Amino acid sequence: MSINHYIACDLGAESGRVMLGTLDEKKLAIEEIHRFPNSPVQISNSLRWDVLRLFDELKFGLRKAASRGIPIASVSCDSWGVDYILLNGNEPFLIAPYHYRDLRTDGALQKAFAIVNKEDIFAETGIQFMTINTLYQLLTDLQERPSILNAAERFLNVADYFNYLLSGVARAEESLASTSQLYNPWLRTWSTKLINQFGLPVKIFPEVVRSGTILGPLLPALSADTSFQGTQVVAGCSHDTGAAVAAVPAKSGKWAYLSSGTWSLLGVEYQEPIINGKSLGYGFTNEVGYGGHIRFLKNITGLWVVQECRRSWAKEGKEFSYAQLTEMAESVTTLDSFIDVMDPRFSKPDDMPAKVAKFCQSTDQFVPRTPGEIIRCVLSSLAMLYRQTLDQVEELTGRTVTTLHIVGGGCKNHLLNQLAANASGRKVLAGPVECSAIGNIIVQAIALGHIPSLEAGRSIVRNSFPLKRYDPEDAPNWEKAVKKYSTVVQK
Repeated sequence: MSINHYIACDLGAESGRVMLGTLDEKKLAIEEIHRFPNSPVQISNSLRWDVLRLFDELKFGLRKAASRGIPIASVSCDSWGVDYILLNGNEPFLIAPYHYRDLRTDGALQKAFAIVNKEDIFAETGIQFMTINTLYQLLTDLQERPSILNAAERFLNVADYFNYLLSGVARAEESLASTSQLYNPWLRTWSTKLINQFGLPVKIFPEVVRSGTILGPLLPALSADTSFQGTQVVAGCSHDTGAAVAAVPAKSGKWAYLSSGTWSLLGVEYQEPIINGKSLGYGFTNEVGYGGHIRFLKNITGLWVVQECRRSWAKEGKEFSYAQLTEMAESVTTLDSFIDVMDPRFSKPDDMPAKVAKFCQSTDQFVPRTPGEIIRCVLSSLAMLYRQTLDQVEELTGRTVTTLHIVGGGCKNHLLNQLAANASGRKVLAGPVECSAIGNIIVQAIALGHIPSLEAGRSIVRNSFPLKRYDPEDAPNWEKAVKKYSTVVQK
């Protein structure tokens, strides 16, 4: 009986995890070896990532795994998209990398459209327009700090950067590159057309590799530090949602996925990009998944609003756990208030409870005041947005969606799962929680020949992790609420 061990370095916008995966024939077990916070650093009126501390945390996790005395076949990193690190020579970076919520890209869309029109950018990339995208961050660098950008030999998105620090091989993995809005999903490589039109330095764009590419062995210094022998570094699905989708425990059929966390990423797997006026108008994006599948999805502001409400209350000395907030929200049973979670006012951190109340007041709704009322308003609004997005998916793909698989940390929120079923009128299957790490490990195992295919990997996930089912409830009241929500978000 063959038993193999893998390490997934799973980096989220709030926290990071070093996860040990053990594949024993048809069963996969995962264990959290090390968890650490990932908070941006405010420096000189800018918001940055502390990537050196993050790498130190990853190495600490590798050493803890090494203390088990078991052979590790491979290691791979996944992360959020769009942010990047500029490199030159052997220096760890040229400047401390910016956080996607930094204000420097405010107004960047309009500046970009003055160079290349919106329709042409979308036709070339199929990516949803967000000021945080790599394209607009690089364009801001070009306009505001050209000397630094021109000094760079290359850039690497976050997970690719950490895979580089582990292996010494600098490559752009395609699931992560495809989130940049500088990647052509038809040609499956960087868009030289857009790079040249925007005047970005061609030299900084690294070679793109497919998901599941073996980069090479762990660097000698890291092998010596951990005593790992023969451990390979794999560019799996370096984008965390790409990894999560690879592990969705779905069978063939009428299903969609929701990777639920700080962001909600909702969509379907499709055989080719859907790039047309309607997908542009609805704000959908075409990202690449394992095996070249298109992750046709929409990026939705997810539990970010809840997280920021919690932070605001903590500043006032009111410490609530997420479980306590959910329990308080459950006690509110009416559907009196909704917000448009995609409204720009909710994208920046600053007294989120007041923003929620002000939105409801400005749209002539009941104004939530207590933490329970505010969280219920946010979660109900998210559920309504899920329904709207699923309806749009059906319209754009011609597919009927009957089942929504919710994966990631947000699937622990049983109230949101039930609200999603109620609002959408569709069955919800929740789990696994650590789907990004699980998908990361599944792709590593496929790359090393330990699992024959993605379908076999998903079968292993179904056999290994329990799912919880939620069926729609209280349909008449929710149908009335849908009409109210539609009115609110159009004001």
